[in-house]
Amino acid sequence: MTLATLYSEAGDLRQFQHGSQLLRLAGLHLSENSSGLRKGEVTITKRGRSGLRRILYLTVLHLVAANPEFKALHEHNKHVKKMKGMQSLMKLCGKLARILVALAKDNQT
Repeated sequence: MTLATLYSEAGDLRQFQHGSQLLRLAGLHLSENSSGLRKGEVTITKRGRSGLRRILYLTVLHLVAANPEFKALHEHNKHVKKMKGMQSLMKLCGKLARILVALAKDNQT
């Protein structure tokens, strides 16, 4: 079900050269919100497909709960790198995007 939703939102993943292009399509790339006088904080842009953003987030949330490797990465981000929980999940969304694009380009399951 997850892969069907991902393919319906993103299309063929072999069209992407890198996972960051998938993140840009989802609106999960980072930008700085600043004006001429002040320097703002770095946030995600949310300019992209909200359905793709939602399915990536829900997939990572499920992977952190069920997959020991993703759970270990999440704990490492939170405790060693001192990230907040949502920051760690967004970083893991990027990792998942890179993994999915690499698997699609290499025709692996």
